[in-house]
Amino acid sequence: QVQLVESGGGLVQAGGSLRLVCAASGRTFSTYNMGWFRQAPGKEREIVAAISWNGFSTYYADSVKGRFTISRDNAENTVYLQMNSLKLEDTAAYYCAARSGPFIVNGNVRRPDYWGQGTQVTVSS
Repeated sequence: QVQLVESGGGLVQAGGSLRLVCAASGRTFSTYNMGWFRQAPGKEREIVAAISWNGFSTYYADSVKGRFTISRDNAENTVYLQMNSLKLEDTAAYYCAARSGPFIVNGNVRRPDYWGQGTQVTVSS
């Protein structure tokens, strides 16, 4: 069992930065691949970034490449999403997720095993 709690969301002006933090409980955190998803009003939830259990492999959606960075600290049971150069279209609820297998398989996004409760990011002009 893994419990995920996000923090770090808020209101930021376009061009600004935020760092999201996901704190995980459970002794098996280091065995899970971790990801960040987001869902804007009226839109489907989409994957933003993912990182392998050992931190060696990362994935980014095209829309955030070069602006967002995912990282993890297995000693602290924490995963981060550094978001720079934020745009209006980044406004969404952001969710931390854990999966025992890969998030992306043959180009398809797999359902996470665990979800956090979400944290709101609002980018203003």
